[in-house]
Amino acid sequence: MQRIRPEDWYSVRRLDDDVTYISEPYIQEFYRCNIWHIRGRDRDMLVDSGMGVVSLREWVPVVTERELIAVASHTHFDHIGCHHEFECRAVHSAEADLLANPTRENTLADPYVTDDIFDALPPEPYCSKCYAVKRAPATRILEDGDVIDLGDRQFEVIHTPGHSPGGIALYEKATEILFSGDIVYDGPLIEDTYHSDLGDYIASMERLLTLPVRLVHGGHFPSFGGDRYRQLIKGWLDEKQK
Repeated sequence: MQRIRPEDWYSVRRLDDDVTYISEPYIQEFYRCNIWHIRGRDRDMLVDSGMGVVSLREWVPVVTERELIAVASHTHFDHIGCHHEFECRAVHSAEADLLANPTRENTLADPYVTDDIFDALPPEPYCSKCYAVKRAPATRILEDGDVIDLGDRQFEVIHTPGHSPGGIALYEKATEILFSGDIVYDGPLIEDTYHSDLGDYIASMERLLTLPVRLVHGGHFPSFGGDRYRQLIKGWLDEKQK
């Protein structure tokens, strides 16, 4: 399989609301985490950090321009691979141990990480069988209701267990933007990992349905508006509560 140069590994696109979308286009869509960079007045925020097979700090300049807090929506391999590169790291308390002590098993790298999830491989010396997430102990532990303050922007931490115990979404009330992680996105949702819980998932979805949301930036697949957000949640709840 073709190998991609490190300078070509990431795709970067500036969106509205001082949000930058960073992706790894050579990872197949189902496994490809959306990485979100949010610009604030006093500091920036990174929501998730991809697989970590190519350095974000070295090859995506926007993440090094200013002080930054790297937030983990949860601790599966595709979301925390570059967290070790950042000095300030935040995660919900329920998954702090996973961020500090990742293994192939507890991050779901095993069995998902194989060459088959790529359309082209990362640069050498990457090896799927050798892949592992690096330790990145949190410098800030998050709980439900906490606020991540960027100076002129405030994001409320919403604990959304179900996909994983410490999953979170980040909600900006002023703009009605939600960074939803993997609890809801416009694609097939995963409810059967080793630490998923369907009862928690239902409760999280019911709670999210009450939020006035205008725009959703999810953990996977394209962003979408509030009407689609409510449609997705209601459809999922209807299916699970039959």
